[in-house]
Amino acid sequence: MKSNVISLGQLLEKGYEVQMKNHSLSIKNRNGELVAQVNMTHNRLFTIDIESGEVKCMKTAIKDDSWLWHLRYRHLGFSGLKLFSKAKMVNGLPEIKPPNQLCEACIKGKQHRQSFKVDKSWRAKKPLEIVHTDIGGPFDIPSLGGNRYYLTFIDDYSRKCWVYVLKQKSEALDKFKEFKAMAEKQSGQYLKILRSDRRGEYTVKLFEDFYKEHDIVHQLTVRYTPQQNGVAERKNRTILDMARSMVKGKHLPRNFWVEAVRCAIYLLNRCPTKSVRNMTPDEAWSGKNPRIGHLKIFGCVAFAHILEQIRKKLDDRGEKCIFIGYDERSKAYRLYNPLTKKLIISRDVEFDEAEYWIWSSKEKKVE
Repeated sequence: MKSNVISLGQLLEKGYEVQMKNHSLSIKNRNGELVAQVNMTHNRLFTIDIESGEVKCMKTAIKDDSWLWHLRYRHLGFSGLKLFSKAKMVNGLPEIKPPNQLCEACIKGKQHRQSFKVDKSWRAKKPLEIVHTDIGGPFDIPSLGGNRYYLTFIDDYSRKCWVYVLKQKSEALDKFKEFKAMAEKQSGQYLKILRSDRRGEYTVKLFEDFYKEHDIVHQLTVRYTPQQNGVAERKNRTILDMARSMVKGKHLPRNFWVEAVRCAIYLLNRCPTKSVRNMTPDEAWSGKNPRIGHLKIFGCVAFAHILEQIRKKLDDRGEKCIFIGYDERSKAYRLYNPLTKKLIISRDVEFDEAEYWIWSSKEKKVE
């Protein structure tokens, strides 16, 4: 918040509902959820105490480092962030102090049943000794690019994860070949074991021929026993939990799920994990301590600089967009313009992390 006075008129313009009744003021968001409620003081003012918990989710959270990095890290748990900060696994993360408030987007996106105890399994000693894989989907709503599935590969040694998006399951073999060539080139190791469930795409003859040609052992789970492929199953659940929270946190249409999934994996590779001691998956894979100073809140408003070569004298120098992730190949940000329906890759970006795009019914038809 840029001042200590809230404009009720601006709240109404942005779709909030404001009620004054029985000497009390209540504010609800566009989904009818209570944002703030406060009683009138003796001098006829409505004073909201941010620290008391009267406000469930407002821009003030952006000024608190712990909440800010919780949002930048796509709703990663505060305990994980605290461990992350204390162990100095990345460069640029301040001291994290877990608040005693709940994050509503996390509850909506991540709530699940209590876990079952499982026995520890054998771990790989080198990169690519074991690779876990799974396919997520089909999604009822296609992504911006028309994809309905995503394919993950997880290195057992480092727990680094890679994702590929698919329009059809039949594309899985081509993506596996692409992953194998890239991972072996980067690590200097050969892929030895691929662990998957018994989905048909992993057991077709073309896949089996490829395993034999490259001396890859294919380990399969027992039917209806996903626990045997627990690494991939848990990772997929974590990815989807984060993606749901990210999309809901900034009120994005659901067909941004691929962008949210990609962004979640980008961050999970830079997060602490119990399976790798005192290192992030990125560091365990590459040996380099990742930097995180460039991280921003997924779905926030961003202004991309318009190059001089493509603008006229009196044209705007910035283009208002939505931040939807990171482009690792060009070390830049991925942005989406809902008005032109175009993806923009840019390094010169200004962010308003507290703001989000207010969609019109026409703009929401982005598929």
